[in-house]
Amino acid sequence: MDVVKTNIEKLNGIIEIDSQVGKGTTIKLKIPLTLAIIQALLVGVQEEFFAIPLSSVLETVRITQDDIFLVEGKSVLRLRNEVLSLVKLSDIFGIETTMEESDNLYVVIIGLADAKIGVVIDRLIGQEEIVIKSLGYYLKGIEGIAGATIRGDGKVTLIVDVAALMQMAKTAHKKVDTSKKGAAIAQQAAVKKTQPSDYKVLIVDDSKTDRSIMKNSIKPLGVTVLEAADGIEALNMIKNSDHPFDACLIDIEMPKMDGYTLASEIRKYNKYRNMPLIAVTSRTGKTDRMRGVEVGMVEYVTKPYSSDYLMNVVKRHINLTVEG
Repeated sequence: MDVVKTNIEKLNGIIEIDSQVGKGTTIKLKIPLTLAIIQALLVGVQEEFFAIPLSSVLETVRITQDDIFLVEGKSVLRLRNEVLSLVKLSDIFGIETTMEESDNLYVVIIGLADAKIGVVIDRLIGQEEIVIKSLGYYLKGIEGIAGATIRGDGKVTLIVDVAALMQMAKTAHKKVDTSKKGAAIAQQAAVKKTQPSDYKVLIVDDSKTDRSIMKNSIKPLGVTVLEAADGIEALNMIKNSDHPFDACLIDIEMPKMDGYTLASEIRKYNKYRNMPLIAVTSRTGKTDRMRGVEVGMVEYVTKPYSSDYLMNVVKRHINLTVEG
């Protein structure tokens, strides 16, 4: 009963016990009326997750750009004998495109009464039973959001208000495009470099000694060098950096997240699709080199190496042309 009491109190509920000698015990569990449990479809948009009430989901389909047509400047999808309006969930909620878009699109067909629309998302997570919780006084009233839920991993996921979403879709209509314009936009927004310190290089290695050796090797270039002790720290630095990195030196064997996984995660972001990822490792096997190529490594430097060699490798890959 202690476990039950603890979980009921987490939901702001109470337990009442009425016990009578010789007759038995009555236990009442009282849960707030605002609490509701529903089945929802979890979807991903860039790095955000949303829950769409399953009662409003008619079906999900996987399409390509060739399946989309333009009618009066608006994107539509022909699904069997129907023509449905298409809208991106990222457009409705103003989510910035940071990760590379897939060649295939996932569309969730939602409906209320006779109205139907197709909502374009990046990926399907799956069906899950969720508990709806209020957003609280300060966040209540956000258009298109009915509440939130805390998932099993402890992360908060917003629950979509389908009725409001369909209204918002009327003004958020934009052409659905998978031409990967994000990379081009990132290149146009690149900061013009006038001195070596304008170049940023990230060194990722769990050994402080190895990081110091790499840093001293490229120090003569005059570039700005930042360090990370593991893959997770490096990925957070890359995601939160206002100024894109120009190259990344990555050790392969690291705790928490190894170099291969880090490289594949970095390549998901539009602005880092072409960033030089240079492996600096003691692994010399052919299999290791092939795996490095598969995850997007542009060069494989094996330890030990000369300082001049590593410096020239970095200089060549970042196209360092300005003088200090």
